[in-house]
Amino acid sequence: MTIDNKLGITDSFKLANEEERISKKKAIDLFQTDFMNELKPGSLEALVKIHRHLFEDIYEFAGQLRTVNIAKGNFRFAPTIYLNEALKSIEKMPQSTFDEIIEKYVEMNIAHPFREGNGRSARIWLDLILKSELKKVVDWSKVDKDDYLLAMERSPVKDIEIKTLLFSALTDKTDDREVFMKGLDYSYYYEGYATYKADEL
Repeated sequence: MTIDNKLGITDSFKLANEEERISKKKAIDLFQTDFMNELKPGSLEALVKIHRHLFEDIYEFAGQLRTVNIAKGNFRFAPTIYLNEALKSIEKMPQSTFDEIIEKYVEMNIAHPFREGNGRSARIWLDLILKSELKKVVDWSKVDKDDYLLAMERSPVKDIEIKTLLFSALTDKTDDREVFMKGLDYSYYYEGYATYKADEL
């Protein structure tokens, strides 16, 4: 099953390929323009604008909060009935230290505010906070994908693993295009396209 898209693609493999190609091109735009400098790090508005920019050519819902409940494996992300309140609380979370920033990132992952593209948007959002507060970003090429997947799955209960993993991959190469784009590459491995609990499908 594919998500309704502006491209008229009904094959999930083709959609994934086009989504990757287009969103990466849009991500380069983010990096090469002043777009990111105009965003407030850690704000919901920043995340929404990042998501809209990455996916506006692919999905009608780009930059819109989801109206369906979604899950990945046995884990259900925040129910839509509580989503708005959860996002308000996350936005207010402190972000002055590394631990605080990752805790905020973990909570945003649990919220999973969009129907698709959460990982890609959240990684850019995370690096925007890290760059603003600590003058660092994550070099995703230094993060083992399987370790990351397991750490993120366990992070709602125990976040020490994901903190340790990401701390060891911090770099001061905040303006390096290759480092920036690695976050997008990484997302295609991790996201695995969340399944939809068909409230409204």
